[in-house]
Amino acid sequence: MQQLFSLLPGDILERYEVFNYNHAAEILTQSFPTELEEIYTALRTLTISKEDIVSPGGNESPIPPKISAVLEPLGWREIKISGDLLVKFYPRAGKKGRFSDTPNQEKIIENYIDGHNIDFVKGRIALDVEWNSKDQTYDRDLFAMRTYYECDIISAGIIITRSERMNEVFKMYGVMPKYGASTTWMGKLLPRLDSRRHGGCPILAIGITPACIPDWGGMYE
Repeated sequence: MQQLFSLLPGDILERYEVFNYNHAAEILTQSFPTELEEIYTALRTLTISKEDIVSPGGNESPIPPKISAVLEPLGWREIKISGDLLVKFYPRAGKKGRFSDTPNQEKIIENYIDGHNIDFVKGRIALDVEWNSKDQTYDRDLFAMRTYYECDIISAGIIITRSERMNEVFKMYGVMPKYGASTTWMGKLLPRLDSRRHGGCPILAIGITPACIPDWGGMYE
């Protein structure tokens, strides 16, 4: 955490918990300061009310659209990619001969990359927002970011989800059953990151804490 304080603004770290994988914070701050500042703007303006928390609906709750409202006018768009794999076969001339410079056979594997989508992509940065979906959604997100990274489309990914500290709020508001253990929260994301389901893709995991609830006051401390 001490290293993050040297990389990320203090006000962001006070309102959110942040986990850094594969040097995502270093890459974002050094190479993509414009995109990162736009994400800071969305995080700084995010406020959550009691009504937002108790309203029905999983990831269709009012909370993800608040982030969309900031990022979409700045050019962040949901992107889906698909692609075929072209395999080329280069024959060798004899047992000790050189490989030919020209393939003698080609094979196309259709839909090798099949419709992977990410909530927001701008430049070489990807961002997904998971507030209260089924936790298997993380597998889709991480696989998509890994694919984008391996295809040299992005340099880093960011996942915004909810911190475990939000459970205190849910219990106080009587909606804990709605935010069950098998939904998207940091406790379900970190084990997947620790087991490297994102491959080599740098990932910054950001957890929304009760500090984003103005009328919660200092009760989260």
